[in-house]
Parts: sequence; C-alpha cells; structure tokens
Amino acid sequence: MTALLAGLTVIEASSFVASPTAGLYLAQMGAEVIRVDQLSGGPDFRRWPQSPAGDSLYWENLNRAKASVALDLGQPAGRELLQALVVATGQFLTNFPATGFLAHAPLAARRPDLVTVRVMGRADGGPALDYTVNAAVGIPQITGPADLGDAPVNHVLPAWDLLTGAYAAFAMLAALRHRDATGQGGEMRVPLQDVATGTIANLGMLAEVLTTGANRPRIGNDVFGAFGRDFVTADGKRLMLMAITPRQWTGLVAVLGLGDQVAAVEAARGVSFARDEGLRYAHRDALYPLVEAAVATMTADRLIPALEAAGACWGGYQTMIEAAADPALVTANPMFGTAANPSGLDYPAAGAFGAMADAPRAAPRPAPVLGADTDTVLATRLGLSGRELADLREKGVIG
Repeated sequence: MTALLAGLTVIEASSFVASPTAGLYLAQMGAEVIRVDQLSGGPDFRRWPQSPAGDSLYWENLNRAKASVALDLGQPAGRELLQALVVATGQFLTNFPATGFLAHAPLAARRPDLVTVRVMGRADGGPALDYTVNAAVGIPQITGPADLGDAPVNHVLPAWDLLTGAYAAFAMLAALRHRDATGQGGEMRVPLQDVATGTIANLGMLAEVLTTGANRPRIGNDVFGAFGRDFVTADGKRLMLMAITPRQWTGLVAVLGLGDQVAAVEAARGVSFARDEGLRYAHRDALYPLVEAAVATMTADRLIPALEAAGACWGGYQTMIEAAADPALVTANPMFGTAANPSGLDYPAAGAFGAMADAPRAAPRPAPVLGADTDTVLATRLGLSGRELADLREKGVIG
C-alpha cells in the first residue's frame, strides 16, 4: 500500500479538514506529501480535540505520513521558498486563496506543467465551511425528530469536508493522468459548496423537492425510503435494524416470527413487501409496531445470532468509548496500529482505509513534529547548503 503512489511528491499548504484530508489520503497511498505551515503552525495547529498538554489530536491525525516544513510566510523570503518548492515539485495541494502569492498563474509561468488542486469554500472565492454549507443545502431542516418544528439540527460529522477531501485527492490523480497524456498542467478547483450541492443532486434530493414542490419531512431515526429504525430488546439493548434487500427483509421477518402478521398487513393493504423497499417504508406505520413488539420479547444475545444466521442487517448502538474498545472496529482491526505521536500519547493510529486484497496492511505512519523536515526538504528539493539554511534560520525565515 505504501508504494502505490511512490514517486509522486505533493506540496501541501492547507488547514482545517478538507485539504489536509486530501493530503493524508495521498500520503497513505504512498505519495510523499510535504506540508508547509507557518513557523508557529497554521490556524488548525491547536484545534480541538486536544491532548491534556494542549497538542491537537486533530492535527496529529490528519497529518500522518506527511513531512513538515515550517516557514515564516509573513516574510517575502518565506513566501519565495514555498513558491520555489511548488515549482520544483510540480504538484500542489492547497486551500489558500486563489489570488495572492499562491495563485496558480504566476506559479505556472515558472513551471507550465504545474498541477494545482485548490480546495475552496465557494466557486466565486467566498468563504464557506462545512456547517455553513450544510445549513445552505437544507440538511439541518430535515434532520431530527418529527415534532421538532422549524429548529435546525446541525450534524456532528463534517461530512462535506470529508467528501471534499476525498474528491480533491481524486482530482489530483485525475489531473496528473491528464498531464501524463497531454503534457499539460492546470488548476483544479474543488469548491466545498459545489461538493455539497452536487451530492444532494446526485442523491436525487434536488429532483425530489423540485418535482414535489415540498421539503422532505423530518422522520427522526427512520431511514427514508426503506425499512430501518432503532428498536429495543428485552434486556434494553438498542439495535438499528435495516431491510434494504429482499433477503434482509425475509430474514428479519423469519427471525422475529412475523410471517403471518406481515402477510395479514399485505392482504389488508393490497401490497407485497418482499421486493419493494419503498412499500416497506410507505407502510411503516403498520410494520414498525410489529417489529417493535417482537424485538421487545427477545434478549440481544438471542436475537443477534439469529439475525446473523438469517443474513439480516443490524447494528448495535455504542458510545465512542465503547467503539474504541470494540475488537471488530478498532482493537483487532488490522487498519490500526501504533505510531509515534508528537503529543507523546499512545493510542491506535489509523492507516489507509483500503488495501489490496492480496497484500498485508501497511503500518500507520506517524505525524511529523511541526517543521521537523524543513532542513532536509529545502536541501534536497531546492539544493540549499548548510550555510544558506543557517542564514535563513538566523533571519527567522525557517524554524
């Protein structure tokens, strides 16, 4: 896994979630990603969650497998060093503004085949963050219980940032493939707002409201358009039960012993639930009470093995502390391993999410100490001598 993108070097100048995520994914697949920050760290260097000593666990994990260069970008010499690294390398990932000293055009004038991937808030260059974009596309108004009224519900997971980061990594590889074929570089712009809007369009949600003329209602924990909701077992365990496919539905009905009761609902309403997940959703007013009553008679240690054997789809609710101790998720998952952390803390570190089926998982790599690779990168990439590095350090340009 660490060799898939071997030979590719990317200069990253970024902060927060989307752009660093793109760099992380590239690094985990084997690219050499050199993150360049201010001497004291960028605006995300102390971002929460933090260690007890104040180190950012967020920064530490979003920058695994990268090298770190620290420059004083307030000085012309610092800005010129970053520009020189971009030009020398030929691949640049950033969420800095499209104008200014990291604009693509003046950099490309020095290296015509330069590929720049720029994560933006809005396509017009205006600012936007995950939570402002989420508010704009209407997701908070359809999230939460049905009786909530008009109050919005913000999500906890920065989904649009994460999608944008993954798309930016894909955009980098697509632009490089284009350059390999044509010799031409260029700037790929990935606006966070467009990722969010395009995604809800791809999911049919824009078409839905434009066709119906109405917003989707809040439905609490129900899964829209399918059979899915949380149910509580006899011993108080809360499970998420889903039935998307015919096999999942027939397995769930069989395990719960609901065949006759479901058949009665089908006969009374003139429908068949076996192959139509939409009908299972539309008639959930009749189906959910049946499932709820049946689940309430069974303990989790009896129900879960039966669901597994029948090919039904279920998931248990856990706190994040419980998830961290779950062998299937973390403690026995080969994606996780140990790596030295700048914070000094010892906890499972995630490696690449995907792996070749016939290859062992690569061990996760540590995050760098801020600026730890400055001398090495400037010497190898720009050919600076020890004397030149000492002079830059004396002037406060490098850390």
